[in-house]
Formats: sequence, structure tokens, C-alpha cells
Amino acid sequence: MNRSPLTTMRTMTILAMTATMLGTAGCINVTAPDKPIQINLNINVTQEVVYRLDNEAKTLIQQNPGIF
Repeated sequence: MNRSPLTTMRTMTILAMTATMLGTAGCINVTAPDKPIQINLNINVTQEVVYRLDNEAKTLIQQNPGIF
């Protein structure tokens, strides 16, 4: 059976990649972090404060039309 050099190279490459993956398969460690994960939820608070300030400014301008 005569194989082309390209087919032989592909086969050797696949075998080398498979051997590399099998050789490193035992090196993977999964550990839990020491500190808990924290998610910062200040976005909604900031939006609410800006909205309230906007309404207060609108009311102030309506009460004092000559302020600007």
C-alpha cells in the first residue's frame, strides 16, 4: 500500500497531537477560590439617584423660572 507523503504527514500530525493531549490530560486541577465571588450591584442605586436629582432640578426650575 503506497500512501502519499501528505497523507503520512497528516496521520503523524494527528498521532502527535493525540499523544500530547493524552500526556497532559492528568495535569488539570480544578480548585474552588479562597474568597467568595462578589458582584457589585451599585448600578441601579446610581441610576435611581440620578433620576431623583433630575426630578428635583426640574421642580426647582419650574418654581423659579428666572433662575437661569
